[in-house]
Amino acid sequence: MLCPPSHHLVYGTLHDYLTGEELVDTDDERTRQELARWMVEEKGFAKADIEARRSIETLFATQFVRSNITLTVSLDGKRIMIIRYAPGSLVSRERSAIAAARVLEEEYQIPLAVVTNGRDAELLETARGQVIAAGMAGIPDYEKARELFPTLIFRERLDPAKRERELRILNAFDVEICCRR
Repeated sequence: MLCPPSHHLVYGTLHDYLTGEELVDTDDERTRQELARWMVEEKGFAKADIEARRSIETLFATQFVRSNITLTVSLDGKRIMIIRYAPGSLVSRERSAIAAARVLEEEYQIPLAVVTNGRDAELLETARGQVIAAGMAGIPDYEKARELFPTLIFRERLDPAKRERELRILNAFDVEICCRR
């Protein structure tokens, strides 16, 4: 059985809501664009406070993985929250989102992580690894983020051994296996 080049229907191209960049138009990309638009138009963040398509690359046991961060949200120049979109179950994506928030920045751990399938969401506190809000309404808007900002825990960078463990978690959870024989 041949492995198709993509498991996504491609509709052509679209322009990124945040940057104007031309992207491949898929169902998943449309959901990502809706999330970005929602964070600006409904949640009140400025486009400049949101960065799209960051990634973390890992290589363990010959398995290269690129872990994608859908959106990264900043306040006052400090990244406070990542949002990871993927279709399907949220609970199965919690641990990898926490790992990503813990290692994405060089200087500190990002205190909040969101997992969403575009219809539902969970807000996670990365320091304790716990769900602190559920549902799309649980994702803080700009005003709520401003209120939370003084209480957020920006833990220092992980020591090398702990950082490697988090990177291994990302590698294991985010590996894509296509048409394994």
